[in-house]
Amino acid sequence: MYKEKILNILQNIREDSDFINSANFIKDYLLDSFDIITLVATIENEFEIDLNSKDVIPENFTSLDSINELIIKSK
Repeated sequence: MYKEKILNILQNIREDSDFINSANFIKDYLLDSFDIITLVATIENEFEIDLNSKDVIPENFTSLDSINELIIKSK
């Protein structure tokens, strides 16, 4: 649902990373903890949502699908 917009955000954070072909952004070292903080702030702003601190865990940021689901759940 929001995957294209999420991909654009991710590419703005890490231009040199291949988010499309990665099975797990964390295990593939595409995102670190600082990137996740930046991603959370950007997602909250772009999608006009407030993410609950208990949802800001690595498991929710491993793929386009997991981030998409997090946004849907938070709307």
